[in-house]
Amino acid sequence: MMSGSSPFKMRLVHLDLKGAPPRVCYLSEIFPLFRALGANGLLIEYEDMFPYEGHLRLLRAKHAYSPSEIKEILHLATLNELEVIPLVQTFGHMEFVLKHEALAHLREVALFPNTLNPHKAESLALVGAMIDQVMALHPGARWLHIGCDEVYYLGEGEDSRQWLQQEPNTRAELCLSYMEAVASHVQAQHPTTTPLVWDDMLRDIPEDQLSASRVPQLVEPVLWDYGADLDVHSKALLMEKYRKSGFSWLWAASAFKGATGASQALTPIEHHLRNHVQWLQVAGSVPADTLQGIVLTGWQRYDHFSVLCELLPVGIPSLAVCLQVLLHGDFAENVKARVENFLGTSSLEATDFRSERAGSFPGSDILNLITQVSLHLCSSVDALLERDRFSKVLFYNHRVCLTSHSVPTYVCGFAPRYVTGWFSPYHRRRKFIHPVMIQHIQPQALSLLARWSVLVGELEAALQRVFYPDAVEEWLEENVRPSLRRLQALLQDLGEAAGARPDSGQDP
Repeated sequence: MMSGSSPFKMRLVHLDLKGAPPRVCYLSEIFPLFRALGANGLLIEYEDMFPYEGHLRLLRAKHAYSPSEIKEILHLATLNELEVIPLVQTFGHMEFVLKHEALAHLREVALFPNTLNPHKAESLALVGAMIDQVMALHPGARWLHIGCDEVYYLGEGEDSRQWLQQEPNTRAELCLSYMEAVASHVQAQHPTTTPLVWDDMLRDIPEDQLSASRVPQLVEPVLWDYGADLDVHSKALLMEKYRKSGFSWLWAASAFKGATGASQALTPIEHHLRNHVQWLQVAGSVPADTLQGIVLTGWQRYDHFSVLCELLPVGIPSLAVCLQVLLHGDFAENVKARVENFLGTSSLEATDFRSERAGSFPGSDILNLITQVSLHLCSSVDALLERDRFSKVLFYNHRVCLTSHSVPTYVCGFAPRYVTGWFSPYHRRRKFIHPVMIQHIQPQALSLLARWSVLVGELEAALQRVFYPDAVEEWLEENVRPSLRRLQALLQDLGEAAGARPDSGQDP
């Protein structure tokens, strides 16, 4: 593979398994593409998909990978020359652990399952056991990511309040001492493995305080920023501070998906492209021996309790763009052509992903169908039910496309204000309708529901091939079923109104 002159020796694709974890068969299809695009490693955030054993077994999700599946994933990664770094959250984002009643007493704040109480010996024992089980299935891992980002409410628990009342204790010291304890466990039990930590809890700690701790000798920080307008100068200054504090190596973390909205369904490629261009500028403004690599994060949930954001197949075109930009330094026409060739698509425009031109990469059928649903399902139902204007719903094959700029003809699918004008919520509650309006509205609604039902059936089948049933159910429930239920409710109300005996001579 051509690595060009990329300033990032390691280019890791982040797999966030706390939502919609892919089946292993899909990973076997997509890993070769990761490698071809320029990745040489994976950061695997297992969360509840790891097959924890013994007293930790309660952490497993229903469809958690088995130990043999973990070994198969690692084998597939090796075949594709992708070095695996496991990620185990050990401080913040501990919802998947602390949500369990049996472990709730280890929360920093009793009400919230985000953060582990750093004062309890049992907390460190729990985290140590999690690390040891993960490392047992990742022998020889050069790095282990121990999380430590967004440790919300740290210092607000009762134990912390008492500790902070003693001089010269500070919240920063509390954070550093706990990081040091976890990293020391890794060093003692797995001496050839270096811990990584997300850097956000370190950013505001003064250089002299960082230097005075052992943390810079024990961990390598991963500086994360997913913004399209990332401040290059301030990032370079932060890196300089970390280097002066004693950190030998630093990492960067960008995002190829999952960073532009908790419920985002389609990936805004331009945003992520700009984020990577900015990171290249940061890398170019610091000494060459500063950066170990970059993690291209692909968040699947903002946290354990949030909804799903873009599914992995939907984010693949963005990942392709971002990896190729890191390799080639820009997104010139020849680089764009390379990306389109890798993906088997003739265009990277979001609107083109709704056609058969979505590509030939693994999961491109999901991208195609989700694009149609995201761009047109809700709006086509709105056009029928709510809009006080002419809206045209066109179908090509059985694909759905909404436009509103042709000559209005009811035969072509135009819906004047029949529903808002003659079958409003007031009418629907009273089962009152002019009979002629049933003939206008009902065929439209039936046709729309039938056509969407066919497409959604295709999407469900495609999703089932890549994901487990609970993820498929969740995505459809969030993104599809509310619109279909609106159509079904309209048809049911029409049927009841048609069968109701009109009150002669009375207002509705």
